[in-house]
Amino acid sequence: MPRKRITLAIHLSTLLLLVSCSPHDFLTRRLATDLISASSQLKTPQRFVLHTGVLSSKDYPSPEYLVLEHHGWISANPVPCPRDFTPPPCWDLILTPSGVDTVRAAMPTDQGGGSSLAIPIARRELVGVNGIAKQGNFADVEFTWRWFPLNEIGAALYSGDVHYKSVVGFRDYDDGWRMIEGVPQSSQSLDDAFKNAEPVP
Repeated sequence: MPRKRITLAIHLSTLLLLVSCSPHDFLTRRLATDLISASSQLKTPQRFVLHTGVLSSKDYPSPEYLVLEHHGWISANPVPCPRDFTPPPCWDLILTPSGVDTVRAAMPTDQGGGSSLAIPIARRELVGVNGIAKQGNFADVEFTWRWFPLNEIGAALYSGDVHYKSVVGFRDYDDGWRMIEGVPQSSQSLDDAFKNAEPVP
């Protein structure tokens, strides 16, 4: 009989220990995936600022403008530079009729027109967590992500086929694991992880 009581006590204490642990107490690939996927840095769309009108050669021809011109969405004609524009030559950049339709379809309905248009073109999409390296209360999580184009312009500027590898820092607090935000002391933040991303071969 005492043996059954000891076994029952062990089972009850194990059950209480398991119930008292939060899902955030253990940094697993699943938890890292959930936290990275829920981050604002991953959800915030990448915007491309399209400037029309007279541009100097420091702005045009940039690679992005050349892609838009190749698709027939913009055209640029040489013009004399205004006095405060350097370096010459200058260009008058306009949207073509197909460019107007393409930009209109990509623009949020609440944004007006003008010579500078901030167009949401892509967002980051988590492909998967590759590994976790823990050291005490800190961990580095390596993950793979890609650009997910939101429209025709995004598809022209960002290939969804290219995957990037990044590493983000996590810290174990009293209420569980969290991603490091802002300027970390030992590991990099998610913002820095996206900035320092490397294409996956």
